[in-house]
Amino acid sequence: MKIHEKYLKRCIEIAKNGLGITAPNPMVGCVIVYENNIIGEGFTSAYGGNHAEVNAIEAVTDKSLLSKATLYVTLEPCSHFGKTPPCSDLIIKHKIPQVIIGATDTHSQVAGKGIEKLKASGCQVTVGVLENECKEHHKRFFTFHNKKRPYIILKWAQTEDGFIAPETRNEQKPVWITNEYSRQLVHKWRTEEQAILVGTKTVLDDNPSLTVRDWTGKNPTRVVLDKTNKLSKEYQIFNNEAKTLIITENEIDFSSNLANQICSYLHKKDIQSIIIEGGRQTLQTFIDENLWDEVRVFKGKSIFNKGVKAPKFKGKQIQEVSILEDILQIYSNQ
Repeated sequence: MKIHEKYLKRCIEIAKNGLGITAPNPMVGCVIVYENNIIGEGFTSAYGGNHAEVNAIEAVTDKSLLSKATLYVTLEPCSHFGKTPPCSDLIIKHKIPQVIIGATDTHSQVAGKGIEKLKASGCQVTVGVLENECKEHHKRFFTFHNKKRPYIILKWAQTEDGFIAPETRNEQKPVWITNEYSRQLVHKWRTEEQAILVGTKTVLDDNPSLTVRDWTGKNPTRVVLDKTNKLSKEYQIFNNEAKTLIITENEIDFSSNLANQICSYLHKKDIQSIIIEGGRQTLQTFIDENLWDEVRVFKGKSIFNKGVKAPKFKGKQIQEVSILEDILQIYSNQ
């Protein structure tokens, strides 16, 4: 393995520690190397805290080594003042002579300016090492800034005969198709994304809380489609466990291009990623408007014979795993 790729892989590996807590900042990973030894590494802190480069530099015990070291980072160092000062300035201050960057930052406030500033200071800059892997790692950030919408994950569970819900139900609560381990995985996913969305019918049928109970982590912002504002405050989605956004006909026009309007609304709210866990109609709306990035489908062993059919879509299967008797299939939108 090429030496630069080795350290960029490590950057990606540690950057994942920031999943679900850094947004709207990207979850960057940074490693500092001197004479083939890692002398400091760091990842982006929770939003408002240090960027990865700051944490990596602070982790270096002997700061005199920085002027002879190489800094590796998954994304171009920022060049503007936000919640924190520019990372490119800090790199220049410590006279780090070589910087290896995975991907250029497409955010309008950076977009090559950090690289230009580093080069102007005399720093040797290499861009594009493991670029595809770094872009994949930063897919939420890039989708938000390049496509002006959140990264969208559609998720549902379906029976062996292709239904996501029974025709009738006796109680106002979920009808489980998958096992407890699959449900725990879904709670883990919720901690990784900024928001979770359902429609009115899901709230009326299931009265979900849409929070994280079977995993440790941050609750996502709950987004509920409620055209006529018919949901009473007694439903669990209105409890104080997480923030809730209600989208009514006052915010968007429900008669056409619904998914596109939802995406614009969420973009304005700075939501970079969202899991759509709604019913068939909500899920199919995003599929029909081709506004999705991943589909995650659990297939259980239950048989309903009749009920609500699973959504129909076309995508490239990228993963299939067994969770005891359940099957999880993940697709990407090509």
